[in-house]
Amino acid sequence: MTVTHQPEPVAGILRDMAGDAGVRRQLVHAARAHSPDVARLGEAETLRHVTAIVAAAGPWLGTFGGVDGQDFAAALLLGTDRAEQGVPITSVLRGVQAALTRTVEIAVDRSRSAGVPDAMLLSAVLRLKEYGDAVERHVINGYRTAEQELPPASDGLRARLLRRILTGGAPPAAGDLARAGLRPGGRYHCLVADGHDAAASRRLADAIAALRGIAGRVEGRQAGLLPRMPGSGELGPEAAGGLVVLSPAVPLDQLPPVHRLCVRALTAGGRRGRRGRRGVRELTEFAGEIATAEQPLLGSLLAGRLLGTLDPADVFHRQLALTALAFLEHGRRLDQTAAALFTHPNTVRYRLGRLRQITGEPPADATADPLDALHWWWALTTWLGPDRGAPLRE
Repeated sequence: MTVTHQPEPVAGILRDMAGDAGVRRQLVHAARAHSPDVARLGEAETLRHVTAIVAAAGPWLGTFGGVDGQDFAAALLLGTDRAEQGVPITSVLRGVQAALTRTVEIAVDRSRSAGVPDAMLLSAVLRLKEYGDAVERHVINGYRTAEQELPPASDGLRARLLRRILTGGAPPAAGDLARAGLRPGGRYHCLVADGHDAAASRRLADAIAALRGIAGRVEGRQAGLLPRMPGSGELGPEAAGGLVVLSPAVPLDQLPPVHRLCVRALTAGGRRGRRGRRGVRELTEFAGEIATAEQPLLGSLLAGRLLGTLDPADVFHRQLALTALAFLEHGRRLDQTAAALFTHPNTVRYRLGRLRQITGEPPADATADPLDALHWWWALTTWLGPDRGAPLRE
C-alpha cells in the first residue's frame, strides 16, 4: 500500500535525526548488536551507510507518491559494499532492519514530544514502513548485482584475509597467508584508494594482483597489500585519476595502525580543495597534515597569534594567505610559487610584502628553525579552512 500525504513535521524531525551524532550512534549500535557479521566490519563502516540512509528518509517523507523517482543510491551502495566484503545477505538485512526499527522508534518519540497529532504520526509511520521496505529491496538489488561481478572464490578469500589483516583481527595462520601469496615474515606496502565505481575498483585490483599483491574493499574503500612499491603507471589509469596512498613496507603486525594512517591521509588529501593531491602518493607526504590535525585547538590558537590581524571576510586578505601557503609549499621559491598560482614572481613578492605589513612577520623571512615554517604552514591551513584553492588570478 502506498500512503500519500501533505509534507509533515515528521520529515523535519528525520532531517534533524540525520544530523544528530547521538542518534546515528544509536542506529549503528542497533545494527551491530543484531548482526555480528556487520559488527566485525568496524563502527565507522556502519556509520557511513546509516548516515546516508537516514539522511534520505526526511526528503522521502516530505514528497508525494511512491518509490518511483526516489533516490535509493545509498541503499544500493550498502548492498554492493556488503557483498564485496563477504557479509551474508541475511546478516546484512538483520542489521538494516534493526537500524530502521530504531529509526522509527526515535522518530515516534520525538514526534510525540513535538506535539505531532496521532493521525499525522500514524501516516508518517506507514510512510516510513514503505521507505524501509524500499530500502531493503534496493539493498538486496545492490547485493545481487555485486555478486555477479565479484571475482573468483580464491580472490574473495584473499579479500577477506586482507580485511582481517588490516582491521586488526586475529592473526591469520601461516597456511592462510601462504594460500594468499603472503609470507608470515614479509614486509608489505599498504595501499588505500579513494572512491571508485565497481568496474574501476576491479581494474585497480587486477593491477595489484599483477604485482603479486592482494586487494579488496576494507571499510568501504579499495585497499591492498603489495610486496614492492609500484613503478610509474603500474597501477593503471584508476590510480592517476584519484588519490592512492601507499605506505612504506612494514611487517604484517604493523599493518592495522598503518592502514588507519593511510585512511587519514586520504581524508587529508580531500581537504586540500582545488589543489587536492591526485595520483599515487606516499603516506609520509601527509605526515604534517595528519599530525597537526590531532590538535585543532592548538592550530586555532597559533592562527590567532600569527594571523589575528587578517580579516577572514576580506577577499584580499584571503588571497594573501593563500599566496603565503603556496610559497611555503613550494620551498619558498618565488618562481615555483608564481607558476603554481599562474601569476608573476613580482606579484608573489608584492603579496608577501603586504602580508608583512598587516601581520608584522610573514613566512617569507628566511629562518634557521624549520619549526617556524611549520608553525606558519599550520596557522595558514587552519585560518583558511578546508577550501584552500588557488587565489584569484590577476
